[in-house]
Amino acid sequence: MTLSLRLPVRPLGRAALALAAALLFASVAAFAAGPAAPEADKPVRMASLQNDLHHLALWVALDKGFFQEEGVAVETAGMFRSGPELMTAFGAGELDAAYVGEAPATIAAVRGTAGVKVLAQANTEGSALVGSKALAAGEVSHPTLAMPGNGSVQDFLLRKALPRLGLAPEAVDVIVLSPPEMLSALQAGQIDGFIAWEPYPSRAVLQGLGQVLASSADIWTGHPCCVLAASDALVRRRPQAAQALLRAHRKATIFIHEHPDEAVAVAVRHTGMDEAVVRRALGQVTYTETPSVAGEEEYVRFLNTLGVIKVPDEAAFTREFIAGPLREAAGQ
Repeated sequence: MTLSLRLPVRPLGRAALALAAALLFASVAAFAAGPAAPEADKPVRMASLQNDLHHLALWVALDKGFFQEEGVAVETAGMFRSGPELMTAFGAGELDAAYVGEAPATIAAVRGTAGVKVLAQANTEGSALVGSKALAAGEVSHPTLAMPGNGSVQDFLLRKALPRLGLAPEAVDVIVLSPPEMLSALQAGQIDGFIAWEPYPSRAVLQGLGQVLASSADIWTGHPCCVLAASDALVRRRPQAAQALLRAHRKATIFIHEHPDEAVAVAVRHTGMDEAVVRRALGQVTYTETPSVAGEEEYVRFLNTLGVIKVPDEAAFTREFIAGPLREAAGQ
């Protein structure tokens, strides 16, 4: 005798039907999309700061196709208002590379909030101390001066510049403002001067708001400013992509020197700034891809003295921070 057992069949509920449909859709989508692209083929997520003329090499490399020539795809992943904001994105794993100030990159690397390495210098110098006509004439005994941030390169430059101007630190009130705010504050007489990167000094001069009291080249010759930085992950996992970025950056830097008028046109197109401002500003910036090792060590010592960071060996940190072996492998 054969026994048979028949179980009751119940219709699926709405939730079960929805789940089954979702699983089927996901399976079909995955099949249609094919296998995930290898990490080596993924675009490098690149960022920079808004309208920062120090990052001209990035715009040139994009416009001239230098990244493609070197076999690396670059995806614009953000235009940030400040270096610290950009470094936060690095720390969140949202960026692979960026043009950014060496100061915020250094501080983030030391504090461990973002793992980054310097692939190349973007520029040196390119800032200036601007003063009102009264300050330039020596008619202000206790001036109020603005800088963009404590521990910034401009902070260091200002401290170096005061003795040159015959001003003791205790005879100056220093406040922190963003560079765009500096122009309006100077015009309104709320400050007597400021120190900032280009194009803000050039804008102040051409708008008749003030005059340059000292360029950063005068204050600290050849000082480091902005860099091409890459995440530790990119350097470690995709060294060929990092090397390609470096080579493209070098091509763009050479182009800026060999074709200055076209470089001005690129800057005007990417920023919308007046050509006169761009031309004056670019004349104050030194574009180079060679990292300023001595300059970085001096800056790290300054931050140590200020208590912003704690680095037991400035030279050892600098050797680790600047990707020397990768640069050598790329023939730089």
